[in-house]
Amino acid sequence: MTHTSFIEISESAIKKNISFIKTHLGDEITFSSVVKGNAYGHGIKTYCNLAYKYGVRHFSVSDANEAYELKKHLQEKDVSIMVMGMIHNSQLDWAIENNVEFYVFEIDRLQAAVKAAKKLNIPAKIHIEIETGMNRTGFELKNLTTIIAYIEANKNHIIVKGVCSHLAGAESISNYKRITDQQKKFRKAIKKIDQYDFLNPDFHLASSAASVRYPKTRFDLVRIGILQFGFFPTKEILVHYLNKHKIYESPLQRVLSWKTQVMDVKTVKAGQFIGYGTSFFTNEETKIAIIPVGYSSGYSRSLSNRGKVIIRGKRHNIIGTVNMNMLAVDVTNADVIEKGDEVVLIGSQEESEITVSSFNDSIQIINYELLTKLPDNLPRIITQ
Repeated sequence: MTHTSFIEISESAIKKNISFIKTHLGDEITFSSVVKGNAYGHGIKTYCNLAYKYGVRHFSVSDANEAYELKKHLQEKDVSIMVMGMIHNSQLDWAIENNVEFYVFEIDRLQAAVKAAKKLNIPAKIHIEIETGMNRTGFELKNLTTIIAYIEANKNHIIVKGVCSHLAGAESISNYKRITDQQKKFRKAIKKIDQYDFLNPDFHLASSAASVRYPKTRFDLVRIGILQFGFFPTKEILVHYLNKHKIYESPLQRVLSWKTQVMDVKTVKAGQFIGYGTSFFTNEETKIAIIPVGYSSGYSRSLSNRGKVIIRGKRHNIIGTVNMNMLAVDVTNADVIEKGDEVVLIGSQEESEITVSSFNDSIQIINYELLTKLPDNLPRIITQ
């Protein structure tokens, strides 16, 4: 069956971005590809197989279900998968049996991991998360000695693959004091861990933003999310990078395009309302194109009377309220618009482009939110 819209994934863009990230981090640092949220809306199956093709061997996901999906679609033996968030105690057996690493940030999970490892006679591979100031998950620094003692007592059943923390907003200079305080706490954790000969973990703290703005946070592994998809975390981080390297254009390339087609074209007389309610009134005779995409497809209702699409190389305004399954576009000034014409929702056509950032300007949401709202069931088609 033909879907009402589809996502295009550019293989050449993925190749270029991964090459940039590897150069940016250097040979001594492991690049962990963060693919939570269905690979930021790009499709975990589609994206991860291409990332593997271009040399990525470590992937980070949010929960055990994402790890399961990734494991199902990427079965190569040299791949490491790390769960950063939720994993039920009942899922630990599966994780341990399948060589999936996971964060431990509270005592119950640590004890459950030891119990499961003993039962399976397979050591659990864990990452100890330290609370440094994000105030979300992680062991307090003052409790680290007790945690290490418990791990040492069960060292035949636990392999500490990593020690980590998460920075609270490295993408904004307004968080500078908070971020530098976190770095200090994390270095204290490193100093404490280094006192134990039986531990030899990878330390990791940096995200995409921190890897750019705070290079001293790049330890043994860096968790890179949004950069690999062609976006700097914020305009502020992009400007920081451009100024530092004295260049004028982003070195990254956008991976994703979103396209559909015109479903119908009709003319509405002057003095009529378009679609539901009374949000758009025709002051003159208006030609409209109906597009089979709405908020159930991930196209925000907040873009009613604000969004734009590209048809035949020209930008056209959305008019009226975005419905669940369709929207209307004003094509009055277009020479010819026909049923079946390609419609670009995100991406480029001829000389025109609609970026994810243009959505942000219209409805004040971040790249991450818009991308991850793209439904799983939209086809992801690989292009060059």
